[in-house]
Amino acid sequence: QVQLQESGPGLVKPSQTLSLTCTVSGGSITANSNYWKWIRQPPGKGLEWMGSITSSGRTYYGPSLKSRASISRDTSKNQFTLQLMSVTPEDTAVYYCARGAGGVFNPNYDYRGQGTQVTVSS
Repeated sequence: QVQLQESGPGLVKPSQTLSLTCTVSGGSITANSNYWKWIRQPPGKGLEWMGSITSSGRTYYGPSLKSRASISRDTSKNQFTLQLMSVTPEDTAVYYCARGAGGVFNPNYDYRGQGTQVTVSS
């Protein structure tokens, strides 16, 4: 069974860069047909798809984040990472990494990490 675990800071100051890492076990991030996502849920709102990285390393980003988000991977560690630049309090959310299902450009998944709370505050 695929398992995912997010790691990163719980508190980030405005204007800083948020960096989160997802460690995957039970499946390879380079396996054909797999793609991996970052999803977030702000307080009181629904899930928001942030971006995806495919098994070949191609990346896609949500239109509202395209200029601030970057997803990369370390295949030797079976990890992928989200960097979000110039954060504001509106980026406060629970952040999830997931294995995508049902398309690259949406928040759908079949396996998901437990999530990590990120608060942007000075």
